[in-house]
Amino acid sequence: MKMSKKALIVIDIQNDYFENGAWELVGANEASLKAQKMINHFRENNLPIAHIQHFAVEGNIPFFHPGTPGVEIHNNVKPLEGEKVVKKNYPNSFRDTDLMEYLKENDVSEVVITGMMSHMCVDATTRAAKDFGFDCTVISDACASKDQELDGKLVKAADVHTAFLAALTFFYARITTAEGYISA
Repeated sequence: MKMSKKALIVIDIQNDYFENGAWELVGANEASLKAQKMINHFRENNLPIAHIQHFAVEGNIPFFHPGTPGVEIHNNVKPLEGEKVVKKNYPNSFRDTDLMEYLKENDVSEVVITGMMSHMCVDATTRAAKDFGFDCTVISDACASKDQELDGKLVKAADVHTAFLAALTFFYARITTAEGYISA
């Protein structure tokens, strides 16, 4: 029986999501430190890592503008020389990118997902990965979200994060913490 090969996907942990950034998330620094633990674990085990970097397409989002410090990958999760960096323009990290080719080249059958925002790019990428046949695990404490509003009601970031991850557990992904994953 062939073992499944795992890859870590680190989605959009970029400066604009941190304090003084253009689109600050709740708990971004804490989530990035958990993602850093996951990156170190994958590096120690010589497993593939794909760093995803979002670039705004003119006018579509008010952050991640090309040429600004905000678009840069945060220092806590900086790719090493030779690690894969996938540039994207949409929430789904597979759309119009070479992520799929990279995963296929590395015989990956299981993806472990970290990143930002839980309710947008993490959700879209996880659902797409499952639809493409990958087994998916999302590292809950290595993701972050933002307060949202609907019909004048404020939905706190923690509730947005929990609701989106809870929805993924039905079919799309296993959800665990960085510590839970590494110790398993």
